Amino acid sequence: MSVRDLIPWSGNNGHKAPSLLRDDDRDPFLSLHREVNRLFDDAFRGFGSNFPSLTGRSGFGGGWPNVEISDNEKEITVTAEVPGLEEKDIEVLLNDGVLTLKGEKHSETEDKDRQFSERYYGRFERRIPLGAEVKEDNIDARFRNGVLTVTLPKSEQAQSQVKRIAIKS
Repeated sequence: MSVRDLIPWSGNNGHKAPSLLRDDDRDPFLSLHREVNRLFDDAFRGFGSNFPSLTGRSGFGGGWPNVEISDNEKEITVTAEVPGLEEKDIEVLLNDGVLTLKGEKHSETEDKDRQFSERYYGRFERRIPLGAEVKEDNIDARFRNGVLTVTLPKSEQAQSQVKRIAIKS
C-alpha cells in the first residue's frame, strides 16, 4: 500500500474525490459572473470619485468636502476643506436648522502642442443638521486657503438647555 492510497481525494481507487469548492463555484456561469464583477471592481476602484454614476454619489465622492464639526456651549463651528475652489464657487445656506454647503468646480486643461485637452465639472452639496437654535444674524463664514469655516453662535435658549448629566460609578 502506498501513501497515495491513504489520501481520500486522490481518486486512484475509483472513489469520487470530495470537492473543496462551493456548489456555485462548480457552475461556470456563476463563476464567470463573479470574476467579471471582480475585474470591474478592481479596474474602477482607483477612479471611484471621478465617475459619479459608478459611486452613486456626488462627482467628488460621497464625503467631499471633508467636514469637521465642533460644538461647545456657545457656538457650533463647521470647517470644510475645499481645495482648488474659490470663494465665488461656494454657497452657504441655513434653512430650518440645516446648514447646507454647496459648490461647483470647473477645471479645464489644454495643451495645444500635444493636442490634449481635459475638462472636469463637478458639484457637491453637504447638509448638516445643527440640532440647536442659532443666532442667524450673527453667523460668520470665512474662506481662506481652501478652507471654509462657518461659525454659528447658539441662541441664549439653546445655551440654557444644556444639561450636565452626572456619571455614577
